[in-house]
Amino acid sequence: MEKEKNPTEKRFSERSEKPNQPVKKFKAGAISATVWENQAQNQQGETVSYKSVSFDRTYKDANGEWQHTNSLRMTDLPKATLVLSKAYEFLALNSPEADE
Repeated sequence: MEKEKNPTEKRFSERSEKPNQPVKKFKAGAISATVWENQAQNQQGETVSYKSVSFDRTYKDANGEWQHTNSLRMTDLPKATLVLSKAYEFLALNSPEADE
């Protein structure tokens, strides 16, 4: 059975009809954290970019279908901590402030 596409794989920017593509994805088993590039307008009307992070857990339901959730079990917490830490490390090391 083929794994279904994660619904977060085709997110839309707040001000765009074009789907956002993930910048980076970190995965540990069934747990993943995805870094997204977003665009919005600031109070001055200028388009600004910012990044956000989503995470989820994949699992097979009773019918064998792939599902996605952001609810975690106690045993998922170490992997969630790992992928979220990796996402933070990626953002911190690749942000404009890191160059200063």
